Amino acid sequence: MSAKDLASRKKEAILLEICQILKKTNAISFGTFKLSSGKITPYYIDLRVVPSFPDAFTKIAEILVDAIKNEVGIENFDRVAGIPTAGLPLSAIVAYNLKKPFLYVRQKERLSGRERRVEGILMPGDRVLLIDDLITTGLSLERSALAIRAEGGVVSDALVLLDREEGGRDRLAKINVNLHTVLGIREVAEKLHEMDVIDDEQLKLILNQTKTSKSK
Repeated sequence: MSAKDLASRKKEAILLEICQILKKTNAISFGTFKLSSGKITPYYIDLRVVPSFPDAFTKIAEILVDAIKNEVGIENFDRVAGIPTAGLPLSAIVAYNLKKPFLYVRQKERLSGRERRVEGILMPGDRVLLIDDLITTGLSLERSALAIRAEGGVVSDALVLLDREEGGRDRLAKINVNLHTVLGIREVAEKLHEMDVIDDEQLKLILNQTKTSKSK
């Protein structure tokens, strides 16, 4: 079997695994939701529930660690930074497994204590890998990258489990941050539909959301 075939099989296995986790944890909901960016969406993926399922949490952490080793390279960053709140438990366990120092970035500056946005030890010139659960518009990751840079850190890469494919990659590219994603929402939605987890209308809602975003 060729390396390309092996990679394709591995990705298909990861896709199935993630979709089974989304099903098991009931992490995907439909309705009208307002995201942290202020954007309105007809569906919501809540990965905050995953740490309540230890087997699923462990598996996702393993998938992220593997993606970092293959896509980023552990020699290409010095520290791992998590994005509150859903990204924190995942990024913390990934940093622990990679034996990398861990930071986290507040979305708003703290008005007491040291009044910092970046919590943890960050030295000028430290290369920092940003990790979050998913990306939509990329606003949270953009703010985090700029906050770390303001304190002397270097940010050139970010990794997420899921890309909702609504402009986040392009936003990060504009500030020279390369986005690495495990899966895109379109392939996830199509697999969930194939598994009868979502129906025809729900699949259409997700796919239309990505199309609407691309047209803006």
